[in-house]
Amino acid sequence: MLTVQIQKQLAHFQLDISFQLKQQILVLFGPSGSGKTTILNCIAGLVTPDSGSIVLNDRVFFAQGQKPLPPQKRNVGYLFQDYALFPHMTVEKNIRYGLKIKNQKDADTFLRPLLQILGIEHLRSKYPHQISGGEKQRVALARALATEPSILLLDEPLSALDQKTRIQCQDELLRLHQMWRIPFIIVTHDLNEAKKLGDIIIYLEQGKIIKKEEKERINEVASTRERQLLLSTVSADSQWPG
Repeated sequence: MLTVQIQKQLAHFQLDISFQLKQQILVLFGPSGSGKTTILNCIAGLVTPDSGSIVLNDRVFFAQGQKPLPPQKRNVGYLFQDYALFPHMTVEKNIRYGLKIKNQKDADTFLRPLLQILGIEHLRSKYPHQISGGEKQRVALARALATEPSILLLDEPLSALDQKTRIQCQDELLRLHQMWRIPFIIVTHDLNEAKKLGDIIIYLEQGKIIKKEEKERINEVASTRERQLLLSTVSADSQWPG
């Protein structure tokens, strides 16, 4: 369970937001400059709120009057809007960055099905400048998930993709969420995308929640072992756009 109740004074308004999230997909929807990315940055530890608290599964990320938990100790996966891939590293090295599994054989066993389901196994030796925007998006997603995060933050992850690719990638995000069963928080400006992806949709305006929608999905929590079995099962027939 993620519990967020924070305030932060920004340039033109005060961010004042409160919500709870189980192992669901939360979509933050609203105009540019409404505070969506700031919320992600506060959860990730890149921005410190002025007051309030952020707690994930009884781990206190931030609480007023206490020293904030450093970003590197929060176990947060973050897919930035520009993907933030290291240009001097191959796809494989980008994905392995931050990987907790140090044994080469175990790491390969863990990564192979993930790369297969994302359709990027053949890109291992390529560099970011040699692959397409859609491929970069999938590499960044693989890198974020390879760290086995407790929560995944995605800042407009599909905004740079063409419409056909975007729709296909939406389906795969839903599929990946079924496997990982951790909270996903997604920022988007696309209302159709928000409605397709979100178990909860929060509509923001100038740092305030103006509307909230929820829907029920019947899902079971998958253990790490179950997730690996799921990945192995679906990787063979998964079709990501090129």
